[in-house]
Amino acid sequence: MMRVDCIRGLLLLLSLSLGWTKAQETNYTRPVFYCGGDLVAESGFVGSEGFPSFYKPNSKCTWRITVPEGNVVELSFRIFDLEADSQCRYDYLDIYNGHSNLVQKLGRFCGTFRPGTQVSTTNTMMLEMVTDEENQSRGFLAHFIGTKPYISGEQSCGGKMTKSQGEIKTPNWPDGKYPPGTTCTWLITVEPDRVIQVKFDKFVLEADTYCRFDYVAFFNGGERDNSRLIGKYCGDQTPQPIITSGNELLVQFVSDLSVTSDGFFAYYTSIPRGSEPPIDKSRPRVGSASSRRPVRPARPERPAVATRAPIPTTTAAPKYVPPPRVSPTRRVPNRSRPGPQKPPCPRVCKRAGNIKTSFCSSEFVITGTVTSLAPGPRGSVTMNVSLIKAYKSGRLTITQAGETMSVKLVSQCKRCPLVRRGANYIIMGQVDEEGRGTLVPGAFTAPYKVAHHKLLMNINNQPC
Repeated sequence: MMRVDCIRGLLLLLSLSLGWTKAQETNYTRPVFYCGGDLVAESGFVGSEGFPSFYKPNSKCTWRITVPEGNVVELSFRIFDLEADSQCRYDYLDIYNGHSNLVQKLGRFCGTFRPGTQVSTTNTMMLEMVTDEENQSRGFLAHFIGTKPYISGEQSCGGKMTKSQGEIKTPNWPDGKYPPGTTCTWLITVEPDRVIQVKFDKFVLEADTYCRFDYVAFFNGGERDNSRLIGKYCGDQTPQPIITSGNELLVQFVSDLSVTSDGFFAYYTSIPRGSEPPIDKSRPRVGSASSRRPVRPARPERPAVATRAPIPTTTAAPKYVPPPRVSPTRRVPNRSRPGPQKPPCPRVCKRAGNIKTSFCSSEFVITGTVTSLAPGPRGSVTMNVSLIKAYKSGRLTITQAGETMSVKLVSQCKRCPLVRRGANYIIMGQVDEEGRGTLVPGAFTAPYKVAHHKLLMNINNQPC
């Protein structure tokens, strides 16, 4: 009898153990993430296919998120690990403000730097992940939730604005600090023959050298694209007035999940196209004077009304300017202003020195892709370069958006050194007081190939 009771007790213990084990397995089963799908819920998780295992090569996965009407989608990343590239060309995650890739793109992300919280302007959002055949990583895990839009007064955080003037401000302005984990996107559109000017009245965001955490970024056009980036700002230094090149401006404010601050208040107005000089106060005024006053030599033409030909005008200038109107001290600037346009642009464009000597004498040495070229004052050119690698940076200001790091360089002459948009280069030069890289005509630039990396690393490891 005792033996039977022992067997019954053992069976009961086994059944309880098995039941507890099964319950434990059920409670702690991880969700399975597939390649894309429709996620319709108040909240949930979305992850790359097979997460936390490595994602598959040569794939394209699309997730469409829908939360209840009247809410916006708030997407916060828990883990992010995709193949890194300065331009996110190989493996990347695109996030769209709706269920189509034809709507506004909130951003493209790659690498291991976790993106800030992304917020849509409607109750839908789309994620599209693309991978190539090499270098897979663990992918991403994110949580989405439907939440009410942040509202300050009557204005929502972000949205489309079509009036000729208006305000842009962070949530809770001016009563309190902006909330953590926020993304606000404004798309401003004015008349086709006008451009947009933005001026800041107050500006206090979390400070960071590369503006990685809280920042506001401005883009020409209606899409976030680094080649159209006007500027990315953070900290407590009020940015200079911003002006677009066209009639569309995209403004994106991002705060991460930690430190917050007072935020910013700015107002925009539409102005006639071509009226940039009044905006760029002191600095560009010098440039515009040098580029326009030679075309405007009305002073020498007054005494010589009969001679309108350009040749007599330039030869007459030294004779007429000193006696009647201008003191000798003013004649010197007039002679020196045209001067800088000629010496910085020699007829024959030659590099000064070789790769080793230039590396040692230069304040910065980088490799990167030229993403944009824009004419500047006195025949100069401003270029944006997306970094591949910085071997020497010194005081060079480097900005970062996600994994993409870029620098602004100013070349004194548009013809020398000669670069073209979309090509990769080795670039060496000096840095001005404002942290911008400067290139003189003899600065070392050369088309970059992967084999150059080893050579540059060897030079970098050797004393100059």
